[in-house]
Amino acid sequence: MLQSINPTSTAAWTKLREHFEQMKSIQMQDLFREDASRGNSFNIQFDAFLLDYSKNKITKETLSYLLQLGEEVQLKQAIEALYTGGKINKTENRAVLHTALRDFTQASPIMVEGVNVLEEIQETRTRIEHFVKAVVEGRYLSSTGQPFTDVVNIGIGGSDLGPKMVVNGLENYRNHLKTHFISNVDDDYLYAVLNKLNPATTLVLIVSKTFTTQETVLNADKVVQWLSATVEQKDLAKHLVGVTAEVERAVAYGIDRSTIFPMWDYIGGRFSLWSSVGLSIALSIGYANFEQLLKGAHKMDQHFRTAPFQDNIPVVCALLSVWYNNFYGYQTEAVVPYSQFLEKFPAHLQQMIMESNGKDKNRTGEQLSYETGTLIWGEVGVSAQHAFFQLFHQGTKVVPVDFIGFVNPFSDQDTNHTILMSNFFGQTEALLNGKAATREGEEEDALIQNFREFAGNKPSNTLLIDKLTPETLGALVALYEHKTFVQGVIWNIYSFDQFGVEYGKVLAKNIQREIISNNVLKHDSSTAFLLNYYLTNRSI
Repeated sequence: MLQSINPTSTAAWTKLREHFEQMKSIQMQDLFREDASRGNSFNIQFDAFLLDYSKNKITKETLSYLLQLGEEVQLKQAIEALYTGGKINKTENRAVLHTALRDFTQASPIMVEGVNVLEEIQETRTRIEHFVKAVVEGRYLSSTGQPFTDVVNIGIGGSDLGPKMVVNGLENYRNHLKTHFISNVDDDYLYAVLNKLNPATTLVLIVSKTFTTQETVLNADKVVQWLSATVEQKDLAKHLVGVTAEVERAVAYGIDRSTIFPMWDYIGGRFSLWSSVGLSIALSIGYANFEQLLKGAHKMDQHFRTAPFQDNIPVVCALLSVWYNNFYGYQTEAVVPYSQFLEKFPAHLQQMIMESNGKDKNRTGEQLSYETGTLIWGEVGVSAQHAFFQLFHQGTKVVPVDFIGFVNPFSDQDTNHTILMSNFFGQTEALLNGKAATREGEEEDALIQNFREFAGNKPSNTLLIDKLTPETLGALVALYEHKTFVQGVIWNIYSFDQFGVEYGKVLAKNIQREIISNNVLKHDSSTAFLLNYYLTNRSI
């Protein structure tokens, strides 16, 4: 169980508050001038990863107070509870064990309700392996006796975003199966996808923990109806796979028990891509690559669990985030991966981080008096440079940026990669140093000179990774999962529930009934006005 410790009551927080008064006017350029080896001092290397955090508004004194904060909020004990099955999701009375999903060691049992979860996880991984190989190798055939050519994943939230991000991210490792993701209840998009597919060779994954998720069931109904135009009713099960905790509901829906894969209460949706929810990933890149994804995440798990805080990449990243959020008042963070394949990565992090740490009460249910959560956004570089980087360089807001780059490209043709990475390094340097009004030898109108100048002193982390592979992508996702966890521990909140999201769904169902009955009930005046306008003007 996590202890309830108000971070603002710790000695470290008091020291940080006092220290901030000294730091708030310090320029990072001066820190580099004062310490010629600063770049060599503020970095962490682990496996294929290098984190350079020297371009941040910190000194060694700052770091010492942040590390002390981690100690005082009992971060080490919280990390152990995460790994050993403690019910740290207290509001839902659940353990949190996404780390167990990628643990192949079987070293020590992890018991939940009297069951060693490592055994059931391994059993499920074996089932996934056998099923995926049979589909990919053309041994598991469609109702027409043909190999499957396409996979449609129907899910929403964590049952869509994470798998979609990984499948896109590992495009270079894809096999012949074409994977499609349907999440939104948007018929225009749904039928645009289905119109490109052959029902006779399409495999449909229906991913829902409860098998009652409205968006998922509605989309599944439409897809099954589409299948039925070609596939006989008695053969539909050959085209359907279920990923759920409610096996009987999936069976009643028409899915064969042999193609239903489990979901567990101790896995939150936004941390579920490592589980059966990742079946679409395994089908897309093959089981061997899926296993490498898991093993890469496990490497980062071990680093997070065992490395001293000062040498711990997720911990240091989280401490820097707290420093900016709670002392500087920088409420947003940008993530900019320099790989087009990672275009969905910021969106996945939005769900992971903002759904986890967007909380306003502490672990005893009291209203918080300090900021939690950060607004996460981003896009791939170099595209982002031609969009919102202007605000980074000359805007009035300060946005700490995580730059993610890869030392080696997938292809041996590295000319463009050299240009890509030149931009990567150039942008971090520009954010640090800024730009003088004119370049040497130039003469320019004084007013125009003024507009060309920017001050720099904008913080960033630089994360360099050897190469984008299943293993390194797994480790990268796990890094941000652990960063999110550390933030939640420090802020004294429960990171693994999402009651705000769930309440919105309840209201949506109530309003749906009103729209169907054409009868608007009691709402605030704005919602009532909007619903009546919608009902009056709709054409269907």
